[in-house]
Amino acid sequence: MTSHLLTGVRPYGEDATDILLADGVIAAIGPDAAAQAPADAVRHDLDGLVTLPGLVDIHTHLREPGGESAETVFTGTRAAAVGGYTSVFAMANTTPVQDSAGVVEQVLRLGREAGWVDVHPVGAVSAGLEGKHLSEMSAMAHSAARVRVFSDDGKCVADPVLMRRALEYVKSFDGVIAQHAQDPRLTENSQMHEGVVSAELGLRGWPAVAEESIIARDVLLAQHVGSRLHVCHLSTAGSVDIIRWAKARGIDVTAEVTPHHLLLTDEMARTYSPLYKVNPPLRTAEDVEAVREALADGTIDVVGTDHAPHPLEDKDCEWQAGAFGMTGLETALPVLIETMVSSGRMSWRDLARVMSSAPAAIGRLANQGQGLEVGAPANVTVIDPETRRIVDGGAQWTHSANTPYAGMELPGRVRATFLHGRATVLDGAPVPTQAA
Repeated sequence: MTSHLLTGVRPYGEDATDILLADGVIAAIGPDAAAQAPADAVRHDLDGLVTLPGLVDIHTHLREPGGESAETVFTGTRAAAVGGYTSVFAMANTTPVQDSAGVVEQVLRLGREAGWVDVHPVGAVSAGLEGKHLSEMSAMAHSAARVRVFSDDGKCVADPVLMRRALEYVKSFDGVIAQHAQDPRLTENSQMHEGVVSAELGLRGWPAVAEESIIARDVLLAQHVGSRLHVCHLSTAGSVDIIRWAKARGIDVTAEVTPHHLLLTDEMARTYSPLYKVNPPLRTAEDVEAVREALADGTIDVVGTDHAPHPLEDKDCEWQAGAFGMTGLETALPVLIETMVSSGRMSWRDLARVMSSAPAAIGRLANQGQGLEVGAPANVTVIDPETRRIVDGGAQWTHSANTPYAGMELPGRVRATFLHGRATVLDGAPVPTQAA
């Protein structure tokens, strides 16, 4: 395996130093790293650039199998690498659904063949995402994919009895249920956040209480059975209050927020562009402020992209006909730099926690999310935080162009990404893999 010497980098944005990546691990850090480098090591002069552990996305939709017109495992993980990720959790709402050992092992194989990032399939909670019967959770947990995260994301596990059984079931193999908190009865035919803007636009609203009521129910269920609960894409101030209350009581709950819920508001719906149509919907400025504060103070544990690619025809249409979802793998880091780091709310170490170590811990990953220290797996991201670029939806590496940030100027560019010591991105562009 080729060794790489990264010179002049700033781990966590701190003092400049050199880092040697060799034999799949961080072999040396400091002034002696160059002296320890093999003669054939590739030298990368990266003076002043911020270096972080490889990012981990707890919430990615790769669409394959069945949705290849929107994304494939290859294109989605390529976009992830360009975004600084070395690991992603692939959601279960594929066709066929990831509800059996055979399907999750197929996704695992596709990820390994692509070679851009480590892919960890998420298993469905219910068979076929139908919310009626538990999926083959044990078989998936004991398969080659070793599934530990289970979710019907895209749909809520609305039946409290089924949710309780799922929480009880995953305890035997230290799994976690990741809930898409949305009461279906309260959100039927909803189009956007229920509030002043929806009333003015005449669009059916998605009330905040539809999210908050499910979260409140589920944290109590998790407490009752003593199991782990993860709340997907939390989006309201009320949800933050519930999570804060649950953690104060010692309930084993974690929560994520998406980049778009940290930056965008329901005012974007005034454009009637389906690029801003997402589930849960963009909320109010007050909600955005609440989730920013909660991410900064640790109430919200992680950032999950909820990367949701769609074919052009599903977004280039009128609002009501448009699909829910946004791409996010290539823009998550710039949005976090803009909203949390540049504003002074978070340090680079804080960012590494919410985008690397915490999601790896939730997913029980042993070889991702570790710190920048000698002996750790060589999963490393190098960032130029000063470069600002205008987002071009048509110039991204994902297969789909449905980014809500098109035309916006955002800071930060990933200069290099290393997966287990192998370069997957150099000079901001993907390095061809064997599958390319």
